Amino acid sequence: MATFMDGETSWESHSYTSWESHAVSQQACEAADYQTGLEIHGRNDGGLRISLEAILPDDILEKIFSFMPIACVVRLASVCSRWYRVVHSRSSWTTALPQKPWYFMFTTSDCVGGHAYDPSVRKWYNITLPCDVKSNWISSSSCGLVCFMENDKRNEIHVFNPLVKGWKSLQGPPGGDNPDYSALAMFANRKSSVYTVTVAKSKQVPGDFLQWEFSIHIYESESCCWITPVREVFMGWRGGDESVVCNGVLYCLIYATGIVGTADFRHGLIMYDLSVRSHGSSLKRNSIPVPCSLTCGRLMNLKDRLVMVGGIGKPDRPDIIKGIGIWELCKKEWREIARMPHRFFQGFGEFDDVFASSGMEDLVYIQSYGSPTLLVFDMSQKQWRWSMLAGANRGTIRYLQQLENS
Repeated sequence: MATFMDGETSWESHSYTSWESHAVSQQACEAADYQTGLEIHGRNDGGLRISLEAILPDDILEKIFSFMPIACVVRLASVCSRWYRVVHSRSSWTTALPQKPWYFMFTTSDCVGGHAYDPSVRKWYNITLPCDVKSNWISSSSCGLVCFMENDKRNEIHVFNPLVKGWKSLQGPPGGDNPDYSALAMFANRKSSVYTVTVAKSKQVPGDFLQWEFSIHIYESESCCWITPVREVFMGWRGGDESVVCNGVLYCLIYATGIVGTADFRHGLIMYDLSVRSHGSSLKRNSIPVPCSLTCGRLMNLKDRLVMVGGIGKPDRPDIIKGIGIWELCKKEWREIARMPHRFFQGFGEFDDVFASSGMEDLVYIQSYGSPTLLVFDMSQKQWRWSMLAGANRGTIRYLQQLENS
């Protein structure tokens, strides 16, 4: 029987419109500035009193704000015009120290919003996204920026910051080909405020069921253009929808098609150095095998460490899940971090062989599709704990993705 931590069911509405209600007009901010200035700097006895806040530079304020929960930072923007400017500055959420990530999940396939969990205060929030994003879209996030890619034609991409409500639309990778599978990953540089978007496409070669064309497309915000440094044909293997950028390297899970029948496991890992603009050696030939037979695998970047959460298949039935493990890649070798205790594995009820998982910093989130409960593993504390999604309908949760406060 699943147990839940005290306070885990706290709930607060933070829709996109309610976020806007916290941001006051410039005139109201200036009025608040005037009043605050009288209270801080003026004294009836003619003396002068200087506030610490008044002499702090903006970058120090940004760092102070970064240690606060996201919901608190939203409210800080309404204090005065300076704080509004700091909160909504272009650099605030790409240069500040990272906070614990929010975990976002869609509620229905036709909804542009969902629920987000803040582990700092153990609260769930209602969130509405600013653009027409559906739950079946592919997503990735880094340093407070979130990237969504349209799932059908893969030619529409949105990059936005949920906190300051800024977003940009990108045209998808050139070529016009409609891939069978696509994997999206992004990485943002906190110092330069430059972000990189990668799309790994996999398409079956026409007339040949054994061969799959695999390509990598890279977009950099600094140059505002796409390049395609990788095109390779895999035999008996294809790409999928799972990829992540870690330490400047793009990692993608590949999947055995089952046609050749020579693969020991159904999954493998390929890697590509994003600093290299030419491709020489074969990605498939240099691929890394997974640690055991998996029903599915989820990749994540935890403090520049590549971590994989995988469903462990039964020896006689590799498509049936018997447990969940967490591994870290160390010099092309997998090191096991943890295995989900049986009492937690049972808590999912009828657990699917495919599940959702993501993470950031020291936290790993795992959820069974269709379940209103979220399992959190703290890698630094080696602790598992439950969080319950208050008010969720067990049959409506379709997809989930983290939002970071950085």
